[in-house]
Amino acid sequence: MVTGAWGFSLGGPDVPVGSRVEAAAVELRAVREAIGDCARCRLCEQRNHIVFGMGNPDADLVIVGEGPGANEDAQGLPFVGASGEMLDRMLSNVLSLSRDEVYILNVVKCRPPNNRTPEPEEIAACRPFLDRQLAALRPKVLLAMGRPAAQTLLGTTQGINALRGTWKVWDGRVPLMSTYHPAYLLRRPEDKVKTFEDLKLVRRRYDDLGGRRRA
Repeated sequence: MVTGAWGFSLGGPDVPVGSRVEAAAVELRAVREAIGDCARCRLCEQRNHIVFGMGNPDADLVIVGEGPGANEDAQGLPFVGASGEMLDRMLSNVLSLSRDEVYILNVVKCRPPNNRTPEPEEIAACRPFLDRQLAALRPKVLLAMGRPAAQTLLGTTQGINALRGTWKVWDGRVPLMSTYHPAYLLRRPEDKVKTFEDLKLVRRRYDDLGGRRRA
């Protein structure tokens, strides 16, 4: 076993894949239990569901969004409704992937009122859980969707226009691409072309690193 960046035991290269997947799944369950009925920030006051994340614990590509919207809060799942449908099209049409082949989560687990941007203290309250999720998943490639996700993962104040379209590095080793959030693209469809350009870069890097992708 090797120890991840946050001190959690994870499967290493010498550990069978099944053992790594099991370890990731066990750790993700432990993170969800640690969140419990979270009241670490004021977002708990109006939420219906904590939106933990979903997908394949053995995913090579992990997608990080901003936070739940109304549909996500109602269903307890990330990226549903119109923005989820757009994400599904991005995955299928550009990356040749399905939701079952990636892992999707958000920077904050509870819906900000009126879908506003999460406040710094709200992001900070959720950050330990985000870190533990990523440590368990050990992605080969990260895709940050929207400014809050990109800024949180990269520790920067740069805007999404400056961050998108170029590779950054997360945790000293994992390539990270930032792009626009599907909810933003619903309001500004003219930026879809830029997003598809970003996703094509993700597909190339994903393939170069030996990511699993359906034919």
